[in-house]
Amino acid sequence: MKAKKEQATGKAKEAMGRAVGNERLTAKGRAEQVKGDTRQAKEKIKDALKD
Repeated sequence: MKAKKEQATGKAKEAMGRAVGNERLTAKGRAEQVKGDTRQAKEKIKDALKD
């Protein structure tokens, strides 16, 4: 759940940064998306190891 939230927030920040031409905000959004992707992958691995 937290991973999806981070991904969505990151996408929104990236889009906002592009819209206003703010490279820092765009980069921050991309970083947040990567963080969410990493968290999601970690959760999937954790779930796979439980079985």
